[in-house]
Amino acid sequence: MPEKEMQMMRGRDILLSMKLFIASDHAGFFLKEYLRKYFITKKISVIDLGASSFVQEDDYPRYAFTLAKNIGKEKNSRGILLCGSGQGVCIAANKISGVRAALAWNTKSAILSRKDDDANILCLPSRLISRNEAKKIVDVWLRTPFSKEARHIRRIKKLSL
Repeated sequence: MPEKEMQMMRGRDILLSMKLFIASDHAGFFLKEYLRKYFITKKISVIDLGASSFVQEDDYPRYAFTLAKNIGKEKNSRGILLCGSGQGVCIAANKISGVRAALAWNTKSAILSRKDDDANILCLPSRLISRNEAKKIVDVWLRTPFSKEARHIRRIKKLSL
């Protein structure tokens, strides 16, 4: 079997075996809703942790902490967080033990966050990317396995304090 087909099969296996969470503040709300519906069409199960409606005054730490705590507890899980720049949710999520949240703005940054850093939370900048770009980023991030190279394992171990 060609390598590309094998990678796609591994990607499907990864999706079937993981628990996926999604959350956003007001700035990411509409893109989160779009991605949630996209997952439904792809038959990907996702747990929506809010916001459940558009509220201009909500704050990203609430949603980032809620999602990150779930990722920290669930060994085989990943999460997607959205806010305007992606930076705020990324900073907040990385305060939770066991979380490796990464900001991705294109498919290359998403691949590297998984392959090299084993990121378990993808942070998206809803004000800086289109819906189509978001779908591509999410698709590649969900299907990219961690490389398990010794140098990357060594570096990730150094993150645990």
